Amino acid sequence: MTARRRPRPVSESVDNYLKAILALGGQEENRVSSTALSARLNVAPASVTNMLQKLAAEKPPLVKYERHRGVLLSAAGRRRALEVLRHHRLIETFLYDVLDYPLEEVHDEAERLEHFISEQFEERIAAKLGHPMLDPHGHWIPTMDGKMPKEHSIPLTEILLPGILIVDSISDYSAATLKKLKASGIAPGVHLNVRSWNAKRGYAVSIGDSENIFKLSREFANAIRIHAAL
Repeated sequence: MTARRRPRPVSESVDNYLKAILALGGQEENRVSSTALSARLNVAPASVTNMLQKLAAEKPPLVKYERHRGVLLSAAGRRRALEVLRHHRLIETFLYDVLDYPLEEVHDEAERLEHFISEQFEERIAAKLGHPMLDPHGHWIPTMDGKMPKEHSIPLTEILLPGILIVDSISDYSAATLKKLKASGIAPGVHLNVRSWNAKRGYAVSIGDSENIFKLSREFANAIRIHAAL
């Protein structure tokens, strides 16, 4: 039986910073700049600096921060970030699979709820859903003991040649982008046929065996992670 995590004080702001650092790759020796965090969280640079200093001063420290060198998560910070991420992705899955929320609405709803559910509620959601491994966007759900597979997919924007690819996941960062992708039939597991690519015009693609070709800008293409078709 997995050991229960100890209760922790709720701080939406702290959770959001830790999740953002995790999303931007701030682990091991890969530091995240304050500028990148400021853009991600839409927070003034001075406020980012103040929060990072606060997180570094926690007992135990939640981040390792050096001014002008950026920040990365400590072991304690990574555990907490993955815990909140698990809450978020389980809630998204519950809203989508059980409550029939539209895909483009589950992220914002989960953002509001993720900080406040108890560990018992988390366990009940997971059991109700059959302990899923992926959320509706195709993202891995961290395990209760804080493990998650390494990411092996790449953004579509790294593909510069025609070919058939499989959509691994789609970003949940923008509801407008999700609506566009959903309307185009792009979802995890879909075969995406890249017909052509242009630095200015983006991608001409089709879905599966369809001959219906449509355009994807680089902005939308960057929201899609893919891997090669077998």
